[in-house]
Amino acid sequence: MENEKQLQNLHQATFEQLKRTNEFGADCWSARQLQIVLQYNSWDKFLNVIGKAQEACRNAGHKPQDHFVHTGKMVGIGSGAQREVQDVQLSRYACYLVVQNADPSKPIVAFGQTYFAVQTRKQELLENEEYNSLKTEEEKRLFLRGEMKTHNKHLASAARDAGVVKPLDYAIFQDHGYRGLYGGLGQTDIHRRKGLKPAQKILDHMGSTELAANLFRATQTEDKLRRESVKGKDQANQVHLEVGKKVRQTIKELGGTMPENLPAVKSIKEIESQYKKDQRKKKQLPGKETK
Repeated sequence: MENEKQLQNLHQATFEQLKRTNEFGADCWSARQLQIVLQYNSWDKFLNVIGKAQEACRNAGHKPQDHFVHTGKMVGIGSGAQREVQDVQLSRYACYLVVQNADPSKPIVAFGQTYFAVQTRKQELLENEEYNSLKTEEEKRLFLRGEMKTHNKHLASAARDAGVVKPLDYAIFQDHGYRGLYGGLGQTDIHRRKGLKPAQKILDHMGSTELAANLFRATQTEDKLRRESVKGKDQANQVHLEVGKKVRQTIKELGGTMPENLPAVKSIKEIESQYKKDQRKKKQLPGKETK
């Protein structure tokens, strides 16, 4: 286990070392260097992976040319002769799509998937102006809870497409995600551990840190279900469990507090109610008299 942890840290450091900054100040990676790290001996085979990643980028509503910039440079081949070597400058999001479409049997690919998934999600939050403008814990909770509602709908849709149709089946599917993220604890166990009543929703009593972890779990599970065209309840449950475990492992590597050890906080409904009252009071304030 210790050797695996050391290996994972080494690979994570490798991905960091390969990172460069382009002319616009954004992080980027060389496809040629990524090819070597991901253990692809053939550039042509790696180009096939890049092609799949570009298609996934297009299907997600993004422009591939914004994330995959084809470049080339002249290199010496002996006797003073030179030839052009193709390369592709990859954005962080492009790297994320590449490792998601790479050979999953390679251990380094699994490490890369975790690294770029975490880094991409971090960057999304850093670039979210609305989130960055929030000052208080309550404001962050309101924002993240809203995001959870939206992405849980997307997750439910992806699960339904995979074959999770009945309400009971979906409850079991959700339980697998919680068990992965919470070290084997299901929804009932989490309620009990946090001192919540059965009718109280777990998500309504999470702080911003715990909500962010669950949001990551939901978005990555939806993405994996759709990307791999998962079919069948059992397979969907397994995907949710595995993603939950990966998010938990990431929290551990970063030295964070495990979600089951985070305290339950005041219901988000109370915060929403107070927020609406404050907004109504602001609207009712009389304006300044004009002469």
